[in-house]
Amino acid sequence: MRLPIFTTDLSNYMIPCMNKKLFGVDCPGCGIQRSLSLIFQGDFVGAFQMYPAIYALLLLFGFIGVNYFYKIKYAAIIITVLSITSVVLILTNYIYKFI
Repeated sequence: MRLPIFTTDLSNYMIPCMNKKLFGVDCPGCGIQRSLSLIFQGDFVGAFQMYPAIYALLLLFGFIGVNYFYKIKYAAIIITVLSITSVVLILTNYIYKFI
């Protein structure tokens, strides 16, 4: 079930992937804009299927934002773990696209 948060269609405002336009090959970030659009529409499973690293990235950037205002004791370790998790998910998804 989709719960539209925005009344306009966000796909009209998405930036095209220059790597895909020039070389015809997806880049590791292809799908992140559509995934965010699906989250705003309330389709959380579809967002994960579109770009599996989306939730790890949102958690990473959210944690960095919170840490900016409230200093957390083990922030460096948490940011490192979230960053590695995000990179592994991005690369795994990128390799999976070519298989």
